[in-house]
Amino acid sequence: MKELEQAQAIVTKAGLYTHPYILSKLIAFSALSPLGSLAHAQDLFEESTKDNSFICNTMIRAYVNSIFPIKGIYIYNHMIHMNVWSDHFSYNFVLKACGRVLKCVECDAFVVVRKGAEVHGRVVKLGFDCDVYIQNSLVFMYAQCGLPCLARQVFDEMTERSVSSWNIMIMAYDQANDFESADYLLELIPQKNVVSWNTLIARHVRLRDIEAARRVFQEMLERDAVSWNTMIAGYVQVKDYAGVLALFGEMQIAKVDATEVTFISVLGACAETGALEIGRKIHESLKEKKYKVEGYLGNALVDMYAKCGNLSLAWEVFNELKMKPVSCWNAMIMGLAVHGYCEEALELFAAMELKLDEVMPNRITFIGVLIACSHKGLVEKGREYFNRMIKEYKVMPDIKHYGCMVDLLSRWGLLYDAIQVIKTMPLPPTAVLWRTLLGACRVHGNEELAEESFQQLAKLEVLSDGDYVLLSNIYAEAERWDDVERVRNEMLLTGVPKKLGSSNIEMR
Repeated sequence: MKELEQAQAIVTKAGLYTHPYILSKLIAFSALSPLGSLAHAQDLFEESTKDNSFICNTMIRAYVNSIFPIKGIYIYNHMIHMNVWSDHFSYNFVLKACGRVLKCVECDAFVVVRKGAEVHGRVVKLGFDCDVYIQNSLVFMYAQCGLPCLARQVFDEMTERSVSSWNIMIMAYDQANDFESADYLLELIPQKNVVSWNTLIARHVRLRDIEAARRVFQEMLERDAVSWNTMIAGYVQVKDYAGVLALFGEMQIAKVDATEVTFISVLGACAETGALEIGRKIHESLKEKKYKVEGYLGNALVDMYAKCGNLSLAWEVFNELKMKPVSCWNAMIMGLAVHGYCEEALELFAAMELKLDEVMPNRITFIGVLIACSHKGLVEKGREYFNRMIKEYKVMPDIKHYGCMVDLLSRWGLLYDAIQVIKTMPLPPTAVLWRTLLGACRVHGNEELAEESFQQLAKLEVLSDGDYVLLSNIYAEAERWDDVERVRNEMLLTGVPKKLGSSNIEMR
C-alpha cells in the first residue's frame, strides 16, 4: 500500500489521477490484493465518476468477499440507477453478494430474496441466464436464502453443469437438512473433488458430530485449506479449543498455507483459552507477511487481545482498523469493561454513538456498557443506558441484560430494587439471577432476601454446595447458630457434592 500511495502521488502530480484506466488499476489493487486496503479503494471509488463498469464490478467483487457484502448491492443499485453498463461479471458478483448478505448483517430475508429475484429477472431479460457462472451464482444465492426448491429449479434448467454446480446444490440440500437429496446428488455427481468431500465434512460439523467429520477428513486423499479450516471451525463449534490449536499445528506441519479464515478460528481459540503467546505470534507473522488486517481478522485480533487482558495491543489493533464493524466495537468495549477500565469503555461507547451512520449498537454492545456501569457503581447511569437501549435503539433486553441490571443493583446494595427487577421482568428468572442476589445478600447482610433467593434456587432444583455455604455464612454473621447447623445438616443429608476449582496455565 505504501508503494501504491507513492505511485498515486506521482499520477496525481502528472494530472492523470482521473484517467479511467489508471484509476481502475489503483482501485483493483486496493480492493482485491491481499496487501491492499478496501477502505482506500472505497475512498478512490468515491472520488471517481462512478460510471465505469469495470470499477463498479471491482468494488462489488471486493465487497462480496468482505464483511460488508451489502455495500456491493448498493453499488449495483447505483449502476442500475445511473444506467452504467452492466455485464455478466456484474450479475455474477451481485448474486453472490445477495447470497452472503444474510450471513454477515442482520436484515430482512424477504428483502434480500426479493432483490435476488429482481437480479434474476434482469439476468433472464439480458440473456445471461445460459452463463454457467451466473447459473451457479443463482443456485448459491437461493441456497443461502434458504430456498433449496428454487435453487434446484435453476440447477435442473442448466444445460451445462460444472463440478461446482453439483457441489453448490449438494450444499444447498445440506443446509436445508435434506440429507437424503444431498446424498442422492452425491451418488449422481460425475466426479467428486475436494470440494465434494469438504461439503460432507461441513455437514458433520454443522451437526456437531466432530468424530464423523474427522473420519471423513482422515480418509481424504487430497486436502485443501478449506478442508483444514472446516475441521478447525468444527472444533471451535464444540468448544474443543485445545483441539483447534493441535489441528493448527498439524496444518503447519503439513505445510498448508493458513488463510484468513484459519487465523480467525485459531485467534478465537486463543481468546477462549488465554493462549496470548500463540495469538501474539500469529499477529507478528501477519505483520511480517504484510497481511491486510481488516474486517473479521482485525475483529478477531481485538477480541483475542481484549479477552487475554492485553488492552494496549487491543487498542493498537482497534485504532489501526479503517473499517470497524459493530462486533469490533463490542469486543473493545467488553474488554475494557471486564478488565476494570469502565470509564474508557463508556467513552468508547460515546464515540460509537457519534458514528451511528456507520455502525449501530446492538444487544452485545449494551451488555458491555452495563457491565462497565456495574463495576464502576454507576447505578443511575446504568438505568439510563438500559432505558435508552429499549426506547432509542429498539433493542429488547434478554436475560443477560436483566442479569447485568440485577448485578449492578445488588453489587451496590440496592437489593430490593434488584429483586423487583427479577420479579417484574417478562422472562422467567434463571439460577444465575437468584445466585447473584444471594451473593449480594452475603456482602450486605440481608437475611430475609437471602432466604428467599435460596428458596427460589431450591424450586429450580439447581442448589449447589456454594449456595448452602453462602446461606450458612449469612446466618453465622447474624449469629443464628441453630440455622447454621440446620443448613449444614441439610447439605449433608441431600448429598450435595463439593465442587473443586480449576485454573489454566500456558506452558511453552
